[in-house]
Amino acid sequence: PPGFVESTCRSRIFWMKLNKHLLQGKFFQLEINDPYAGPILLDERLASRCGYVLSEDVWGNPVFRASVLGCHVTNEADKLFSLTVNIKVSSFSSMRAAVTYTYPMYCSYSSWASREIVCEENYMEVSVKTDVPAVSNDYTVAWMSALPETQNVAYQLWQLMFVSPSGRKRITVSDAGKLGYSFNNTLSRVYLRAPYHSNESDVSPVSGVNMNMVTSTSMYRQRWLLLLIDTTVSCPVDGTSFTDTALTWTVPSVIPTLVVQESTFLSKTILMGVDGQIIVNPEEKNYLLEHNETHIRITIPIGAEGGQLKSSISGGVYGVIYSIDLFLEHTWTDADWQTTKYTVIRSITTPFMPQIPTITNNTLPEERLFNIAFGRFLPDVSLVAIAIGNVPFTLREAQHHGFKIYETPFSNRMKEFILEVSFDDPYILKEYVNRNETKYTLLVNYTISVGPEMTLWYHSAKVECVIADIELPEAAGYCDEENLYLAIPTFGLHQYWNLYLGNKLLNRHVVLTNGYLAATNSTHLILQIPLFATGVIYEDVSFQKIKARFDVALRKVRTMETLQMFSVSCNFNSSAFIICHPDGTIMVSAQMKTVPAIDMSKTKLRDSSCKPREYNEGHAFFKFHVTTCGTSARLEGEHIVYENEISYEKETLPGQSVPTITRDPDYRLTVLCYYRAKETIVLGAFASDPSTSPPFGSGTMVARSNTAAYRRIRQALNVVSRVSKDDSFAEFYEPNVAILKRPVEPVFLEVEMKDESPDAELYLENCWVTGSLDFNNTPRWNITVDG
Repeated sequence: PPGFVESTCRSRIFWMKLNKHLLQGKFFQLEINDPYAGPILLDERLASRCGYVLSEDVWGNPVFRASVLGCHVTNEADKLFSLTVNIKVSSFSSMRAAVTYTYPMYCSYSSWASREIVCEENYMEVSVKTDVPAVSNDYTVAWMSALPETQNVAYQLWQLMFVSPSGRKRITVSDAGKLGYSFNNTLSRVYLRAPYHSNESDVSPVSGVNMNMVTSTSMYRQRWLLLLIDTTVSCPVDGTSFTDTALTWTVPSVIPTLVVQESTFLSKTILMGVDGQIIVNPEEKNYLLEHNETHIRITIPIGAEGGQLKSSISGGVYGVIYSIDLFLEHTWTDADWQTTKYTVIRSITTPFMPQIPTITNNTLPEERLFNIAFGRFLPDVSLVAIAIGNVPFTLREAQHHGFKIYETPFSNRMKEFILEVSFDDPYILKEYVNRNETKYTLLVNYTISVGPEMTLWYHSAKVECVIADIELPEAAGYCDEENLYLAIPTFGLHQYWNLYLGNKLLNRHVVLTNGYLAATNSTHLILQIPLFATGVIYEDVSFQKIKARFDVALRKVRTMETLQMFSVSCNFNSSAFIICHPDGTIMVSAQMKTVPAIDMSKTKLRDSSCKPREYNEGHAFFKFHVTTCGTSARLEGEHIVYENEISYEKETLPGQSVPTITRDPDYRLTVLCYYRAKETIVLGAFASDPSTSPPFGSGTMVARSNTAAYRRIRQALNVVSRVSKDDSFAEFYEPNVAILKRPVEPVFLEVEMKDESPDAELYLENCWVTGSLDFNNTPRWNITVDG
């Protein structure tokens, strides 16, 4: 097919290249057409023995090279050469139904040097003119030592003598062929082709470079003629070194086994080439060709033109490999050989070089758009799939979903993969942070196809962006005659933040339990809080006036951090109320409507010394503590009930006989405060932070007749406690006397309820010791806690 085969003759080598794209998905074989025996299948052994190379160039195209002195090359007077190759192509590995393409190649080469050496990938070849000059004096000793061997050389038959560290070996040409050698003569030349690392070869360093050397003499005897030809060949087997940025190939300038009289050595030309082409000005391609008396050195930057960078995966790591096909042609003269042309062909591949891809964050917060670049990669890498938030997408699915994926090329043939995802995409993770910010997180996993082998490789990345895109709500408060109101925006509620009353989540249950009313519209939650409901804080209470406040905390859903407090505070005019404060203070504004009217200044509590703080004609304001003014306590279910009574001291007028005459009505007002039994009444001022204050109790006032009041008083608890001197409980300490006890000594306490009511029961809840008569003093040592 057109473009399938490309061939040329470079120096004294046939070059043929096959187009890999036309061989994609197919199998091929090469056959060498022997003019006499017909097609012969090319294999590794035949290739090294006959001067053939089958390999790939750095782009993966199959390459066939052949020496013009190859086994099956037609030679016309050592000037014109031809070789025919059969290319067999099949869709099957067994090569059945193969199509054969016959391809002839031609080469013209006449500028032979006296000695030419070719160091190929799989063989070494030396060819010399047969009209060589006489043996020099420096060779006399070595060659004279070989003369006894020549006495045994058969007439008109070439034989080879190898000299190695193990000794000398003389064999016929046919036997040499069995060992992988190839020897023959043409019209004007004799050549020897040898494999690397044969038994007859030796490896030794020359100027730091290991050289594989075969020392041999070709011998021919015919009556009066004895022809001895030096067919020694030596080729480098290493000499390559690498850095992160360049590779270096070093070859010795002078090879002692090839130049016996070094003093006569003269370097004539040094040429380098890439992919079979001579580079006239290496510096134009950033190549460096330098030489001195000992070395010839070629330095190639990694990624330079003429070579090929290839992506690869090694040990789960992405990296690159750089390959380049080089050759070196060195021509020199010396006293023995006149001119030697020394050609080395070397395909060099660097070790695996890890290249960790980077994620470049080009996110545009103002556009609410993630923009990330993943790279950089060679052209042989392609993106095949992504996963966003652990949800896999093919590229088509990703584009259909709304993700934008595209490539950005660069001038050095590298490229990046760009991914754009909106902050508002459902697969983006969103987290409320700080006061008014959202952290958007993009989790992406790339699946890429690497190299011509299309190896799949995976790389994950996490990109975050925090922007202030949340507006904290602002609440509005107002009041009417009996309620406080808070209007709170519903945006973000339960998603970013919650409302808390103290340490309790303000949910439906709390709203209903506390007697609040809650209503919502499209934008706001409206809370209605009755003046005397649980949770209302009474900042100032005076005669006929209450300053009340209601607080709600705005807290983060996840961290419970308080962001701000919503408060509403109002002044209320109230003629009658009772407030049971968390610290045990009871405030009562009592309205006493009697006929005739009574003198409010003469009202009192059970303890007659407890008078109203303020009063007018119809109202009296009392403020007292549950432990004073004759207040009694009792347990009702889950509540402790504190009770007192407002009464009036009647004025009497003396009469003529009993009964006593009075103009004042009989009036009593019972005051009740209910506290939950599990809550503790805190003495003293309440805390400044209302979120940590204990809850208020609930109170009520009940007006009763005198008989009812008497009966109610009889129901008040009468509890007495004493400290016994021992466990007999026969002798007790006097009240308000200091008692000295060691820490390990027992204390015997007695608590007695004097009431005879069958409905009353006595429970011991808490018992503690303080350092003073104030039972709320600190430090405090607990004896009994919660019973």
